[in-house]
Amino acid sequence: MRLLLIEDHRDIAENIAEYFQARGDSVDCEIDGESGLRRAMQDEYDALVLDLMLPGRLDGLAVCRQLRQAGRTRLPVLMLTAKDLLADKVEGFEAGADDYLVKPFSLIELDARLKALVRRAGNLEAPRVLAVGDLKFDLDTLEAERGGERLKLNPTTRRILVVLMQNTHRVVTRAELERELWGERPPQGDFLRAHMHALRSAIDKNFPVKLLHTIHGTGYRLCVDPG
Repeated sequence: MRLLLIEDHRDIAENIAEYFQARGDSVDCEIDGESGLRRAMQDEYDALVLDLMLPGRLDGLAVCRQLRQAGRTRLPVLMLTAKDLLADKVEGFEAGADDYLVKPFSLIELDARLKALVRRAGNLEAPRVLAVGDLKFDLDTLEAERGGERLKLNPTTRRILVVLMQNTHRVVTRAELERELWGERPPQGDFLRAHMHALRSAIDKNFPVKLLHTIHGTGYRLCVDPG
């Protein structure tokens, strides 16, 4: 899934993003209604996770109303809020929300609700099993195999593998991978090199055809033949 998250609480936003990115989903984040609405209007998403209380001129209700008024009726909207009164929920649904989840909430429940919304909207078009040559990764079970042999990956190498398999047509830069793993504040030292070594050992060590290629001075590419 490709998700847009509009949430001004940094800890909540980071927890949601990390949870879904670890499962191979893409998450774009905005912290206010104006920028969130602009992103939702410009880009295509499978679902929108929208906080009700937002800083600035537009709260979640206003964002949802303007989306629907602009014709974005097929985008599933799940609204997050600390308000649990029935009247608040009704107001959210009347603004155009498809579902409503009260804080604090379980990430597992959020995942299940979003998947249900996306299925109903008919937008789940991305393949759930990624494949490059004889290497496969299941986005639902988080299991990887090559030539029928199960591979052992940790959460970090899984995240790197998903990014590389989703971009097998191009070189993924070191900066992109560091941003995927650590956001805008990567740790001091070349920790990425160690993770790439572990990933290469897992997917290439026991196989004659190497899939993970280092493009010196740029980044990495996962493909059968880098050309």
